[in-house]
Amino acid sequence: MTDFIYLASQSPRRRQLLEQLGVSCELLLPDASEDSEALEAVLPGEAPSTYVQRVTQLKLDAAVARLRRRGLPAAPVLCSDTTVALGRRIYGKPDDAAHAGRMLAELAGRTHRVLTAVAVQLGRKRVRALSVSRVTFAPMSAAQIRAYVATGEPLGKAGAYAIQGRVAMHIAHMSGSYSGIMGLPLHETTLLLKAVGLKI
Repeated sequence: MTDFIYLASQSPRRRQLLEQLGVSCELLLPDASEDSEALEAVLPGEAPSTYVQRVTQLKLDAAVARLRRRGLPAAPVLCSDTTVALGRRIYGKPDDAAHAGRMLAELAGRTHRVLTAVAVQLGRKRVRALSVSRVTFAPMSAAQIRAYVATGEPLGKAGAYAIQGRVAMHIAHMSGSYSGIMGLPLHETTLLLKAVGLKI
């Protein structure tokens, strides 16, 4: 049995969270020819929980195919995807600063869900989990939103914020998994990795 896993994610936060568990990982990133963004397209009428789990499965399919194509040694492959939802509306990564500002204005003063799906595969065995947390933003003025967007932190983040960053000053309440909101729920991830035989 290997003592490492492949992490098919470009998120430095997911890597840090795995290090927190003492799990060593090697990045298994897409080839230049792969269209990773296309995997994240939302289907019409798709519920947030269905969406985030489907995208995670697609990412894992692509990562397992990549592993075989490159002829790398066998080890568990982990994929994860995080989305923010207000009701049934899905908030992905903002296109630009203006888009980030609009997202934050809609989330301000309200409670939304953060859904993170995790899937791990070793050989033919695939296990998966879904973490759902709730985050309540205090009301935010237009100036507060502009100041946060100006930090650049919202770009590349689902829902246009990073819970471990400056936005924390505007979070009135949260319930669920803090690490799940960051992008990798450590409790669920530990259970999945143990299920495929990794010693943690």
